[in-house]
Amino acid sequence: MKNRMHPESLMMSHGYDPQLSEGSVKPPIFQTSTFAFKSAEQGKAFFEVAYGLREKSLDEQLGLIYSRINNPNLEILEDRLCLWDQADECAVFESGMSAISTVLLEFLRPGDALLYSMPTYGGTNHFINHYLKSIGVDSIGFRPDQTEEEIIKMVRDAGLENKLALIYIETPANPTNELIDISMCKSVADHFSTPEKSVYVAVDNTYMGPLWSSPMKHGADLVLYSATKYIGGHSDLIAGAVLANHELMQRVKVLRTFLGNMASPHTCWLLLRSLETLKVRMEQQSRNAQEVAKFLIDQDIVNKVHYLGALTPDDRSYDIYKRQYSSPGAMIAFDIKGGESTAFKFLNALQLIKLAVSLGGTESLAEHPATMTHIGVCPELKKHIGITEGLIRLSIGVEHHEDLIFDINRALKQAAMEVSTTSLATA
Repeated sequence: MKNRMHPESLMMSHGYDPQLSEGSVKPPIFQTSTFAFKSAEQGKAFFEVAYGLREKSLDEQLGLIYSRINNPNLEILEDRLCLWDQADECAVFESGMSAISTVLLEFLRPGDALLYSMPTYGGTNHFINHYLKSIGVDSIGFRPDQTEEEIIKMVRDAGLENKLALIYIETPANPTNELIDISMCKSVADHFSTPEKSVYVAVDNTYMGPLWSSPMKHGADLVLYSATKYIGGHSDLIAGAVLANHELMQRVKVLRTFLGNMASPHTCWLLLRSLETLKVRMEQQSRNAQEVAKFLIDQDIVNKVHYLGALTPDDRSYDIYKRQYSSPGAMIAFDIKGGESTAFKFLNALQLIKLAVSLGGTESLAEHPATMTHIGVCPELKKHIGITEGLIRLSIGVEHHEDLIFDINRALKQAAMEVSTTSLATA
């Protein structure tokens, strides 16, 4: 009887035959720009498939042509990433934003409309509200607390019901950990779809990585990652990924071919290395985050902790959390009393935790969303979606949780002195 292996086991070998590379246990870096064809007929056949002029036959493999189109490191990586999300195909990009922008450009045309969740990553928000707007794509944002009926009404009231082409959601939201119901969004998409035009749902799953959430099981058509984060996991590369069924991925990959924004062989090789420890790293990060969150909840200087593990059955998002996720994750945000000056005092006092943007790496990081990752979001919207001057975002790494808590506690004590001094000055 053949055993069906788990993804973490298949990360060691899937899609790679050592005998094709001199017996090397690990795939070498295929640092080449072009590949030799065995015949002119073979070259023609490879190009026909690569340019979408015909479908591959049942047993036909996509031939190697040119590293802008495909490369062994790229193909092995994409095969392995498909295992976690159980997707037909994957496309890896040179950055998370290149993955996001390629999807938005492929599935939106001038005159179309985009429905997107708020808050979202600052770069995504800027691309939606500035670049897409400049080419004639309308957009409308919705909040996590809005119902399906309210969202449908909002689209209709805006006169966009016949223009809607894509729903783009980021869940959990960056940086507040707000949750969006993926199946509800799929229902909204189905409501506005017609026999002539499908409305697709795209989910940015970066915050939970491919380990703790499977958006396609809940109705997502496309899943996106900043592979820089948990998938890369070592803060030493930039990459992005998109996964979907064969039909949609064919569209994404053809556009990627002409934009030329695929990841390099060396980046793919580094990501293959990272996939081997993905589950081990993420599980340790989640365990650490749960301990840190428990500590923060009990601190007087902390107004609120935004963490999935802190949700209770009385919270609106609790049911979504239990349905969509297998872990509370490793991202924590908290509101500190005293606003920006106190938040800066805390951040400047950290020693073990690094003051830097990004997330999902082996090292713990801290940042101030209002003045850093989300500085481009207008002040009114920041206030509306909970990005306060006192909000601090933590990405928890693989260090020992007791050392992380010691570092945070020491920084909180220094921040508390700032609050006390301010209170005395205004008394």
